[in-house]
Amino acid sequence: MENAKKQLIVWRIVTVAAVCVLAAVCVLCAFGVHPENSGAAGEALSLWNDGHGAKEQLIDYVTAVTKEGGEDYIPVEDRIAVFDMDGTLTCETYYTYYDTMMFIEYCLYDHPERVPDELKAAAAAIQPGYVADETLARNFARAYAGMTVEELYDYAVEFGQKQTASFSNMRYIDNFYRPMAEVVKYLYDNQFTIYVISGTERTTTRAIIANSPIRDYVSPDHVIGTDFEVKQPGHEDEPSNMDFKYENGDELVLTGGFIQKNLNANKSIYVQREIGKRPVLAFGNSGSDTSMMNYTIDARNPYRAQAYMVVADDTEREWGKQDWGEKSAEYAAKGYIPISMKDDFAVIYADGVTKAAQQYVPADSAA
Repeated sequence: MENAKKQLIVWRIVTVAAVCVLAAVCVLCAFGVHPENSGAAGEALSLWNDGHGAKEQLIDYVTAVTKEGGEDYIPVEDRIAVFDMDGTLTCETYYTYYDTMMFIEYCLYDHPERVPDELKAAAAAIQPGYVADETLARNFARAYAGMTVEELYDYAVEFGQKQTASFSNMRYIDNFYRPMAEVVKYLYDNQFTIYVISGTERTTTRAIIANSPIRDYVSPDHVIGTDFEVKQPGHEDEPSNMDFKYENGDELVLTGGFIQKNLNANKSIYVQREIGKRPVLAFGNSGSDTSMMNYTIDARNPYRAQAYMVVADDTEREWGKQDWGEKSAEYAAKGYIPISMKDDFAVIYADGVTKAAQQYVPADSAA
């Protein structure tokens, strides 16, 4: 009898608690606040300065598209955000551009015995102002010929532990812009699916993301990068992958061949091919991202969409040299929302990271 009374009391307490929770949810919904984004707007983007526009516009946008029943509501399955990596999520100024410096270190210092002299010369000749174009990407592909996909991944992780000379207390893997990493988390918390669409080779990009502040928000299958040719040992020279089959224990190796650089129009093509629908948010930092941005904000997008462009205008905490007035006007005219690293970012890098006295130390060509 005594146990029955205790059980009745417990049941009443649980029932009252459940009713209270339900009532609280109803009150929140009545005011347009939903459990999926409750508290997000008030606490989000704490590493951004107030009053400069980009932060407020993004929060307003996310609030509108996640409000169920609202005019701009976007179903969870269609909340897709795409981010360029180099220059948007991470620093891409030489001497800190991840894949370029990885190529230099691999050819000149870590494994010069594996690469021909012409690639060593190409690595040694890279200076500030170089163009990260398809020609350079083809050299990258040739440098890593013979490596398995896993070996390239592991080397990319290993390289990330090295210190960059452009900043004090910064490893290459530490070159993420903290405010942009915060945007990724903010969107993920509001049930956006995040893709990273990079000009860096795909396996290398996966290694970077998997060891970064956004590793919990971007899965490997949501990384789209430049593609190098991969085959199985012994089949490198066969023209078609239809001529052989993978067997238990086989390796996948880089042949040195090049498939496609993921920049310019290739970004929009890759998005369509691998995602299959238009994103509703896009983040970039240069002209090579504009195809992806335009594909996102195209008038045929069934949902309200926005595109943001990072302007590297901070000369005190960063090596950026872009003119804010010029770039912000250019981007706004194209329908993008400009982000000022100088004015919008309260911080840029992790605690303890500071700009070095000089941007770079010329590479020693003597391998």
